[in-house]
Amino acid sequence: MKLPKSFYNWTSFSGAIISLITLFMIVFLIVISAFGEGSSYLGLVIYIVLPVIMIIGLLMIPLGMIVYTRRLKRTGKVSDRKWPYIDLNHNRHRNAFLIFTFGTVMFLLLSSVGSYEAFHYTESVEFCGALCHQVMEPEYVAYQNSPHARVSCVECHVGSGASWYMRSKLSGLYQVYAVLANIYPRPIPTPITSLRPARETCEECHWPEKFYARTIRVEKHYLADEANTEWDIALQMKIGSSYSALGLKEGIHWHINPDVKIEYKTAPFTHRDTIPWVKLTNLKTGEEVIYKDPDYYAEGSSDDEMETRVMDCMDCHNRPSHDYKTPIRFINDAITAGEIPHDLPDIKTVAMEVINNEFPTLDSAMRFIESEALMYYEFMHEDIYENQRELIDKAIAGIQHAYSENVFPYMKVNWNSYPNHIGHLEFNGCFRCHNDRHVSDGGEVISMDCNLCHTIVSQGTLDTLQVSNINASLEFVHPNDPNEAWKREFCSECHKELY
Repeated sequence: MKLPKSFYNWTSFSGAIISLITLFMIVFLIVISAFGEGSSYLGLVIYIVLPVIMIIGLLMIPLGMIVYTRRLKRTGKVSDRKWPYIDLNHNRHRNAFLIFTFGTVMFLLLSSVGSYEAFHYTESVEFCGALCHQVMEPEYVAYQNSPHARVSCVECHVGSGASWYMRSKLSGLYQVYAVLANIYPRPIPTPITSLRPARETCEECHWPEKFYARTIRVEKHYLADEANTEWDIALQMKIGSSYSALGLKEGIHWHINPDVKIEYKTAPFTHRDTIPWVKLTNLKTGEEVIYKDPDYYAEGSSDDEMETRVMDCMDCHNRPSHDYKTPIRFINDAITAGEIPHDLPDIKTVAMEVINNEFPTLDSAMRFIESEALMYYEFMHEDIYENQRELIDKAIAGIQHAYSENVFPYMKVNWNSYPNHIGHLEFNGCFRCHNDRHVSDGGEVISMDCNLCHTIVSQGTLDTLQVSNINASLEFVHPNDPNEAWKREFCSECHKELY
């Protein structure tokens, strides 16, 4: 097949070879991926890396022809025509025209399919979580164990619309550079200030006006004694009004009632867990009330240095998919799930003691957990060590598994890295505002009364369980706290670290 003389140069010829080989590789890898799962990087190669190489090869073809023609012009071997022309009566022109037309149609077709697949690949969970394995491992693992494990990352982090898609991809360019240059922070700082408003993401599924009235939450705890005594508590959570027909007139979700607007100021560099200023606006009447924590302002701080936010879902539900549990939570959960044997003496104490240490790597943590547990039972429970070794091995595996899902030494991520503002047991959460310290000019206080948000309907050990009527409430009894220190301190002062 005869082509224009200008095509016969090393640059154009090499570009054509590169394009054809790349096209073959793309088709081959698509077929391979269709019959197998492949790796996390296969989509990156198929839809991003190889198409870029193919386009470069295609651009080399006209570039080589232009350079070659200019070289011939300088030597006087061709006439000085400013514009190329097409004469289909010439075989060379006709062949070039047919190849160009067919190639252009095929390229546009493949480009449309490739662009569509590239778009979906860059929107996939695999692309977000598994591609940069070490950097995103904490978020990816926590996400897979979250209630939103079937919701793709972009549903929350990007949402719908071209503008936010472009914004996220432009932001991603620096993130790629940071990973390649190894200049990303460990752990990755939060909160994410550029996150899309919750009303444009969360509320696409969670419809505020249709929240349920109330729900029962049951939690199992295990005391640090030889029998790992089970201590249960059941709470009636007042997420809404007493009756669903009343909507959001009261309860926890009153904070996002469409008839009110809550603003707050947060101290800098505090993960939004220090809130000295709160403003409540009744949108129906226009009435405004400002509450301030005088202790914060007594230190000479001013409002100008603080960030002001309008409260939305993310101010409480700030870890909906990436929650790194504290040791007390993930060990209790592992015992409840049977991953750690409940009947193994002192296992709660052993687990908490080995986990409340810092390790440089995950492997060192796994080895330490195993060696310390074996050593403890060898010396303290020799009969179990010799006759029921399978219980100890199961407990070790359970502790290691629970630890590996919540602690990531490489990224310096653990339960202290990212405060969870839901509740008040392990972090201040509700107590950031509801602490009896925020006072208005009229003397009104943001109450710390626990019954505003929940009532206790049962509590205690299995043989001494206290139970109340669903419409009544029990007074909280803290296990192993005869001096009632819990009344004088925030829960997080103990529960964030200890058991």
